[in-house]
Amino acid sequence: MPLFRHARVRRTGRFAVAAAAVGAVLLGASAALPAPRAYAAEGSRAVAGGRLDWGIKASFQSYVTGPIAKGSWQLTGSAGTVGSDQFRFPSAQGSYDPGSGALTAAFAGGVHFLGHRQSNGSYVLDLTISRPTVRISGGHGTLYADMRSKDKDSGKFTTTAQVPLASLALGGVSTRGVTGPTITLTGIPATLTAQGARAFAGYYTAGTQLDPVSLSANLRTASAPTTKPAAPPTTASGKPTATSTAVSGKVVDAAVDWGVRRTFREYVTGDIAKGRWELSDGARDGGALFRFGAGRGTYDTQHHSLDARFGGTLRFLGLRGADGTYGLDLTLTAVRVTVAGGKGTLYADGEPFVTFAAPKTLASKKGLLSVTEAPTVLTAQGAKKFNGLYTAGTSMDPLTLSVALDKAAVLPALPDIGTGPTASATPAASTGPSTAPAAPRTASAADSHDDGTPVGLLAGGSAAVAALAAAAVITVVRRKRRTAQGD
Repeated sequence: MPLFRHARVRRTGRFAVAAAAVGAVLLGASAALPAPRAYAAEGSRAVAGGRLDWGIKASFQSYVTGPIAKGSWQLTGSAGTVGSDQFRFPSAQGSYDPGSGALTAAFAGGVHFLGHRQSNGSYVLDLTISRPTVRISGGHGTLYADMRSKDKDSGKFTTTAQVPLASLALGGVSTRGVTGPTITLTGIPATLTAQGARAFAGYYTAGTQLDPVSLSANLRTASAPTTKPAAPPTTASGKPTATSTAVSGKVVDAAVDWGVRRTFREYVTGDIAKGRWELSDGARDGGALFRFGAGRGTYDTQHHSLDARFGGTLRFLGLRGADGTYGLDLTLTAVRVTVAGGKGTLYADGEPFVTFAAPKTLASKKGLLSVTEAPTVLTAQGAKKFNGLYTAGTSMDPLTLSVALDKAAVLPALPDIGTGPTASATPAASTGPSTAPAAPRTASAADSHDDGTPVGLLAGGSAAVAALAAAAVITVVRRKRRTAQGD
């Protein structure tokens, strides 16, 4: 008997990458990379939309969440996760020159690592990497990132924009001549630079092998402008927000953005379930969340209540058996959201799935009504859909609700992970080491990170995964293969 309920879904694609060996974060030297231009230069193509998947360094993730550092990591911006040990950075922006093969692709979001908590509540290990940018030119590649690190001895923070963090080994494969809609690079070996080692507060030395990098970037013609999508509204406290000025009547358009639960997504695509999710009927993937759109319904100004229904179907599949059936099969469709009296409820298939807090005086501003990053709680009916994996009352991912009551109102943009990458060859096994960073000399005890993750699921992944991937296999939608002369 299947562990989860089955429902019909149209398959829309799959992207899974295995992480490998050795990696790091952060820096203090400058060498800032110029920001991508809003328009592609003459003869080049604009990069607009896509994703970068990178575990940074699997052994570092394990160290941070393990028994020594006893720490955790949090996603920032629009970053998400894929598999058990990879981070996904969406919304690529930049340019590509088919003639030279030069590529600049800047991505959104970040990861904040914390470990070795002290008695005063601060952390000895405090590292952040964000806005990774891949730049390829003349057959050489570099990954840049914004870095913020805390020196483990002095406790001083260093913040630097677009540090050359990792050298990328392209393996002599040409990136020239792509004419299709997407350029895909898979399993590119990455090595820590001298600048990256300094920024990493001494945890690793220059030349240390990092996890391989994979990316997929959508390409447009030179005449198409690329404007950075507006990030979904956020609040520092994570509490729901609302605005003033009420408008009553029918809902013109609406969207609900929700990631279900981060650790569940990691479990589905990780080493145990070895599964995926599928989107259909207009549902969209934003990396750290899913969007159910085309909302229609009514808003009552007098009672500050909302009733809206949304399009889209989301299906999780995993634990595939020898007969081809799935032990894990969970579908969310017919999504509906109601808000009244300071309480919101998200329904799926007619049953309440999660609840969330909402302002009692729910109102709109300039025709747009919003509830932003509202924490959600699993209902008893929702727990049944998980068949005991989570219990009623479990905290789920925060939810953002955006409702247009006026045709002029614009919904917040969803992070753009682009179209799925084309199939590529499998990377060869890595011979690189898998090392953990040296523990700070002032290490102190801390509470273990425990957020209700299912048994067998760790936020940082296992060291066993680190031995799987590495040597360069670079796939482009159209790749020139050279003969004996090489490139």
